[in-house]
Amino acid sequence: MDILFPITPTHYLALSAILFGIGTAGVLSRKNIFVSLMSLELMLNAVNLSFITFARIHGDLTGQVIVLFVVAVAAAEACVGLAIVIALFRLKENVNVDLFNELKD
Repeated sequence: MDILFPITPTHYLALSAILFGIGTAGVLSRKNIFVSLMSLELMLNAVNLSFITFARIHGDLTGQVIVLFVVAVAAAEACVGLAIVIALFRLKENVNVDLFNELKD
């Protein structure tokens, strides 16, 4: 059976670029901290997809090892980010990103 459209590494890299762009747009345009954190996670997963794709192309496991470290850092980032959000909500009862500028004063 013939595959009509074989999926190549270029497809994975294009998907990774699209996901990273969506994540960047989400971080830059949203005021809600939860949406910003989810967009940041989307960007990290896009980078992970690129690492896995390049590891597969070159036949090396280094990219997959880096992905494990990125996943661990993303989990720690989510914990710290949610702790900051909870502290901000308890202080101001709102989770708007603009409130961080008020905390500087």
